[in-house]
Amino acid sequence: MFEQMVPVAPERHRNKKVRNTAGFGFAAEFHIAYVTMHEFSRAAAIYPIVFLEDKPSGGYRSVVLMGLESGENLFIGKEGVWTASYIPAMIRRYPFALSKGEQEGRYVVCVDEGSALLSDTEGAPLFDEQGQPTQVIENVKRYLSELQQMDLMTLEFSKFLRDHNLLTPLSMRVNTSDQVKSITGCFVISEERMNELSDEVFKTLREKRYLPAMYAHLISLPQIERLVQLKKERSHAGV
Repeated sequence: MFEQMVPVAPERHRNKKVRNTAGFGFAAEFHIAYVTMHEFSRAAAIYPIVFLEDKPSGGYRSVVLMGLESGENLFIGKEGVWTASYIPAMIRRYPFALSKGEQEGRYVVCVDEGSALLSDTEGAPLFDEQGQPTQVIENVKRYLSELQQMDLMTLEFSKFLRDHNLLTPLSMRVNTSDQVKSITGCFVISEERMNELSDEVFKTLREKRYLPAMYAHLISLPQIERLVQLKKERSHAGV
C-alpha cells in the first residue's frame, strides 16, 4: 500500500495538498487489512477476522480477509468505490501513517509521497503560508494517535491469546464455482480451548474486556461464505 513513506515536514511538504476523495482504488490488490480489536464488532458483520503470525515479534496480528487470494479485494467496485458499510481504519488513514522516531517511545507522522491523493494543486493544504501545520495535520495526528493506542492494546490481546494457547490453525476448502480453494496460513480462536479455561483465566478475560472481541471474531468466521459468494459473482460477471 505504501510506496514512498517520508516524515511530514514543512520544508518538504509546504506546498502539498491532500485530495478528499471517496475512491479506494489504491487498496484494490490488498486481500487483507490489519484491524484492531476495537474494530472487531463492526468488522465482524462483513469480513472474516483471522490472525496471522507476526514472526519478527513472535506474536500474531489480527486481520480481516477481503479476498480469497493475494492481489484480490472483493470489496472494491467500479471507480474504486468501497462496497461494504465498514472500511478498516488502516485503509481510512491512508496516505498517512506513524513511524517510530529516533527517540525511544516517540513517533512521527509520515505520508506516502507516491500516493495519488497527494497533490500540488488540489485538495486541503498540509501547511499554511507561514509553514505551520493546518487542521488537516492536527486531525491526522489525533487520529493516528488514537489508532496507535488501539494497536498497543490489540498486541496485548493477541499476546494473551498466544500465551494461553487459544489460537489454532484454520484449514478449510471452499468451492468458488470454477475451482476449489484452500484457505490456510491463518489462525482462529479455538472455542473448545476457550470453554476449557479455568475460572481464574476466564475472569481475567472479562476484566481485560477481551471477551467481546473474542466472540466477535468467532461470529465473523462464517463471513468466509460471503467472500465465496462475491468471488462467484465476479466470476460470472467476467471481472
